[in-house]
Amino acid sequence: MNELRVRPAAPADLDAVLAFWRTAAEGTSISDDSAGVEGLLARDPEALIVAERDGELVGTVIAGFDGWRCHLYRLAVAPERRRQGIAKALLAAAEERFGRLGGRRADAMVLVRNERAEHAWSAAGYGPEEQWRRWVKPLTDRVG
Repeated sequence: MNELRVRPAAPADLDAVLAFWRTAAEGTSISDDSAGVEGLLARDPEALIVAERDGELVGTVIAGFDGWRCHLYRLAVAPERRRQGIAKALLAAAEERFGRLGGRRADAMVLVRNERAEHAWSAAGYGPEEQWRRWVKPLTDRVG
């Protein structure tokens, strides 16, 4: 079998996705909990895209569209499955979704210290925009 299956996540996937991020994703987010991911799916049921191979979760990406911009978060691939085209397939699914929604440009949140991710994003045609800086204000006491 060994075929890669890329699909929107379902509510039943959430526990597996959160566990997956603890081992495959770089860094943590304030929204990396059940309430955060449930809220994402409640607002946009197709935003969280997962990749499976032989029933095993091997990759994720969040492809959020707010009606104005296309945002990519949580591109993660299982460490032992990297360099097998999984990230490429996830980004293709995200970009296809954005196209259907009328998106014109996608941006990605990439940690500065994550050089491996920078290579993957660059290979996919993304590049940094040095004139922009992210400004953040936590809206809860939880830091992440």
